[in-house]
Amino acid sequence: MKLALPVLLLFLVACGLSSSTSSQNTAAAPMNPTTEPATAPGSVYDFTVQTIDGKPVKLSQYKGKKLLIVNTASECGYTPQYKELEELYNKYSDRVVVLGFPANNFGGQEPGSNEQIATFCEKNYGVSFPLFAKVSVTGDDTAPLYQFLADKSKNGAVSDAPTWNFCKYLVNEQGQVVAFYPSKVKPMSDELVAAILK
Repeated sequence: MKLALPVLLLFLVACGLSSSTSSQNTAAAPMNPTTEPATAPGSVYDFTVQTIDGKPVKLSQYKGKKLLIVNTASECGYTPQYKELEELYNKYSDRVVVLGFPANNFGGQEPGSNEQIATFCEKNYGVSFPLFAKVSVTGDDTAPLYQFLADKSKNGAVSDAPTWNFCKYLVNEQGQVVAFYPSKVKPMSDELVAAILK
């Protein structure tokens, strides 16, 4: 009977180690795939947007070219960038498509209707690149596309939201965001052209 207690203690210690090892193994097991964060960045091709005349367009139709997505405004100090955006679009149309998204988030500088904006852009700058319906690019009512563009956990590359009109997102030929450029970076700047031709 004297041996019973030490044997019992050894048994209990062994069970404790086994239980501990078992719990460690459980902790090291891979997470349920449904709860793991996505490792691959999303794509702008997942989005459908409205053209400035109200037609739905899947951004996947632009596969194979880079995209330059720009939030525009008609009454801004940067509004003359429309001219360079059109120049860029025409000169490098085999490489890039410029997508303009009018927005009234900064100082009320895009007050017009979609129809007024389209007329203004064509009349003053001869804009022929795709223009889309006016959206919000920051704040509580941010459009889904711009929520994606400004969230690195979703797009895998940048965490910059537009801080003013004519901010630019460069998207590669696979629909992945690769860079953000603030308003001051001109469309025909060496920096931006080099990134498009890369």
